[in-house]
Amino acid sequence: MQPTATLVLALGLAADAFAVSVASGLKIKNVKVRKALKIAIFFGGFQAIMPLIGWVAGISLRTLLAAISHWVAFSILCLLGAKMIYESCQEEDEEKDFNPLCNTTLLALAIGTSLDALAVGLGFALLKDSIFTIITAIGFITFWLTFFGVFIGNRFGNLFHNKIEIIGGGILIAIGSKILIENLMNVTT
Repeated sequence: MQPTATLVLALGLAADAFAVSVASGLKIKNVKVRKALKIAIFFGGFQAIMPLIGWVAGISLRTLLAAISHWVAFSILCLLGAKMIYESCQEEDEEKDFNPLCNTTLLALAIGTSLDALAVGLGFALLKDSIFTIITAIGFITFWLTFFGVFIGNRFGNLFHNKIEIIGGGILIAIGSKILIENLMNVTT
């Protein structure tokens, strides 16, 4: 995968975690660097680990799905992107009360926001792409976006929470479409 595409993919996958970190910053009264680091470590770590888990699982499916791997990757990325866009447009009935610094809460949020990365890892196994550069980029970008997201949320509130998820969903759809188009063009040439 090209470096630019890897960067864009990492940004798209980090969008959910960034949005949650912004919401976390709203909840934390006295934001300190160590609090933001704790949140960033949880989100960045899980965003890096989950695609690796998906990639390992996908290795066993590679030969079974080799002929349609680009369609699988396209479908996974487009469904995840559409889901992100749909969920960002839903009105929340009530503000959920949570403690963003509780380990159990952080674990649940980190896993929940990284399930799309698990599916992406599966797709990359089917496409025979190297996962290590991708997981490093995803983890690194998610770490820094969530770290700064806590401070942004604390400072600026909920001004752009849903817009970030819409952009992230659009990015995932665009990458899925790019993978499909490139593979279809390779088949016809």
